[in-house]
Amino acid sequence: MDEKLNKSFPVSWDQFHRDARALAWRISAVGPFRAVVAVTRGGLVPAAVVARELGIRVIETVCIASYDYDKQGDISVLKTVSAEIIGEDGGRGVLVVDDLVDTGATAKAVKEMLPNAHIATVYAKPSGRPLVDTFITEVS
Repeated sequence: MDEKLNKSFPVSWDQFHRDARALAWRISAVGPFRAVVAVTRGGLVPAAVVARELGIRVIETVCIASYDYDKQGDISVLKTVSAEIIGEDGGRGVLVVDDLVDTGATAKAVKEMLPNAHIATVYAKPSGRPLVDTFITEVS
């Protein structure tokens, strides 16, 4: 059997939406947040759901490339967060949303930009789990 297929974690769009809403509910007590930063591309959809559920209207993106097809590679920051979002307090009151933390390389890069932000992901793999503040489901 194909090893990639054997280790896959297929999620329907309906389930992904439910999990993103659950993420919003879980972090609702942590806020308030002044902005959401979506980690593109995977974090765009859950960030939109979370921002809507929490009533946050300021949405920013950070564009980080770390995958070449299905292989994790070096981190490349394609677009950083605006100075207005970072502020003088290192992103305090900012919620960073991504779909998955895998090795944690992307989370580390974002944490360097926004050291005081709250990082949330829908799914977390064991090696990246310690790098996020909130997640919904741990996957192997």
